This record gives sequence, C-alpha cells and structure tokens, in this order.
Amino acid sequence: MASRLPLAETVGMALTTLRSNRLRSLLTMLGIVIGNASVISLVGVGQGAQNLAEGQLSTLGANVLFVVPGNNDTRRQGIDFPKTLVLDDAEAIATQVPSVRRVAPQITLSEVIQAGGLSTSASVSGVTPEFLTVRSFDLAQGRFFSSGDLRSARNVAVIGPDLRDKLLPNGSAIGRQLRIRDQSFEVIGVLGAKGAVFGSNQDEAAYVPLTTMVSKLSGRDPTYGVSLNFISVEAGDDDSINAAKFQITNLLRQRHRLLREDDFAVRTQKDALTIVSTITGGLTLMLAAIGAVSLLVGGIGIMNIMLVSVSERTQEIGLRKALGARSSDVLRQFLVESLVLSSLGGVIGSAVGLAAVAVVAAFTPLPAAVGAGTVLITVGLSGSIGLFFGVVPARRAARLDPIVALRSL
Repeated sequence: MASRLPLAETVGMALTTLRSNRLRSLLTMLGIVIGNASVISLVGVGQGAQNLAEGQLSTLGANVLFVVPGNNDTRRQGIDFPKTLVLDDAEAIATQVPSVRRVAPQITLSEVIQAGGLSTSASVSGVTPEFLTVRSFDLAQGRFFSSGDLRSARNVAVIGPDLRDKLLPNGSAIGRQLRIRDQSFEVIGVLGAKGAVFGSNQDEAAYVPLTTMVSKLSGRDPTYGVSLNFISVEAGDDDSINAAKFQITNLLRQRHRLLREDDFAVRTQKDALTIVSTITGGLTLMLAAIGAVSLLVGGIGIMNIMLVSVSERTQEIGLRKALGARSSDVLRQFLVESLVLSSLGGVIGSAVGLAAVAVVAAFTPLPAAVGAGTVLITVGLSGSIGLFFGVVPARRAARLDPIVALRSL
C-alpha cells in the first residue's frame, strides 16, 4: 500500500501549481484581497469614530456632571431650553451636596461679536470663576474672571483661540475691545485650545461674568430666578460621581416639588460614553459585516476557480492516482492550494486596509486605528474561508476514478 505523501512535498506541489498559473492565482485572490481590505478599513474607520467621540468627551473636564433643564421628551419637542433650572438650584447644589467639589452655572447665547471692522457669530456664555477649573480649561494669555468681576458685573471677556484669530489676529488680544450687542467688553484673557465637542467648537466662544450676562445681555428677569442653560458640576473624585448624581437628583426633586416626571436631567461623561460606544460599536459591527460579505464573495470565487481547475487537471489527477497517490493526497493538495490563495490574499488585503486606515488618519480629523488582534482575526478568517470553500473542489478531485480520468489522455 502506498505511503502517504509528506506534507512538505504536498505544499511544494501546491505552490508549484499556483506559480505556473500566476495570473489565475492573482485573479482568484482578488476577491479575498478586496474583502479583507474592506473589513480592515471599515473597522478602522468605525474605531476612529469612537476614538474621536471619546477624545472630545474627555475635553469636557474630569469627574464632571451636567445638569440640564427639561426631561428627554421636552428636549426632543423644542429647540429652546425649557426654563426649569435657576441660579438658586446651582447654589443649592454647591452648598447642600456633600460629594460635589465645585459648581459652574452657565447661560449661553448665540451673538454677533465685533472687533474693529471684523465680526463673526459665536456663542457667548455667562459663567462664574469656577468654570475654568470645573471644565479643565487652560489660560494661554491673561487671566480669568475674579469674584470681584462677578460681583461688579464688569464688562470683561475671555475668548477662545479661534475667536481671537478671527477678530483680533494681529498683536496681543489682552486689553482690546469687543462689542456684543450694544455693550463694549475688554478682553482680559485667551483660553488654550480645547477642540470641538459634537460639532460645537469650544475654541470659538467668548465667556463673560454670569452677572454681566444676566444684567446686560440675556434680558432674563432675576426677580423670578435666573434661568440657566445648564450647570456643570465637578464631583470630588471618580468614585463619588454616582453618589453626586443621586444626591443632585434628589435635591432638585425636592426643590422643584416633583411627584412624577423630572423637569431636569443629570448626565455624566460615563453616560455619554456609553451612548457613544453603543452607537459606534453598532456602526463598526455593521461595517465589518459589509466587509465580511465581500470575503464571502471572495470565498465563492475561490471555489469556482478551484472547480474549474479540477476539470482542467483531470488527466493529472488520474495519472497521479495511477502511480500510487492516495485520494487523501489529492484532497490535501487542493486544500493547501485554497488555503494558500486565501491566506496570501488575506495578508495582501490587510496591508491594503492598513494603508487605507493610515491615509484616513493622516488626512482627516478621524483618528482611525486598527488593533493587531483585528488584523490577525481577519487573516485567520480569510484562511478559514479558503479552507471551507476549498472542500467541495478538493473532494471532487479526490473522488475522481483514475481509470475514467485516464481515458481523457
């Protein structure tokens, strides 16, 4: 009985066969290359979207919670913020919630800001001195508001770097004048670059004392309580964020005398990250599934070409069997050929996909990235697809009757 052909010799014969039909081999691998490149690049883009969102959220500040007016339904129904948070709420949170370190109430308006002959539309926020620390902003020049500025409702402003470049591009911005509505404001500071958060550019904004905003810009009547756009709250540390959220919720429910539905919401960075991770994770999974369909098509292509190859090599298979080759030897050779085609296509496709990810990361704001594990899994999946779709042609070749095959000589 003939001995089994050594695996090394089987691999050598398979490689020799593939080299003798280079063009066909390349065209057969093309589907796997495209599919693998699609998976890598699409997963990289999806991961980049998640990295971008997480990076933007990290700029909001450490251990920060946001108290916003209205519940989810009221915010969906209208553009304007419902007037359910007032300045007294912020003061109560600062004095009555033990797990809170600092509180920064905020009123934000969209205004046209002028400087000399230049003007632009930007957000103007009335804040307190605690805002700088709570939101982890840095000062590039000058100073931030003092408690004296707040008490006196002074017309002073701190601006973002992008707003400075638009309105005060030449020389130092400190001491120069901005005009908001009919009020003149002295620039006392310029913030460091912070970046955008979900389309809102934090660097193209102006900040004025909250008292100045209330008395001179917002037109809100302090008699009935100053309504706020939101309140930024800094918890004592990471471990006290959940406690702070619970305590703030209970305090505001008591203050607003709520029995059923809340007229406010308390959001943490973790809440936002959970939502972002869910959305981007689903997006990445969907994109990977699209790429996997391309891999499936590539596997079908390998099966078709290998079936054609079996038909063309009928005489070769019959001769080998007549000379003593086992059916298992023939089976292994065709499986090795399918595995080599799919694995090599997977490696090439991964290289193409990684190059595409690098281009996206280099020329767009999206920090696209792919982990080594993803690449290894994709290459392994490519090889598995080659083996799976190579089984049918390999079994057909192994089952050929040598006598019938040799009749075609």
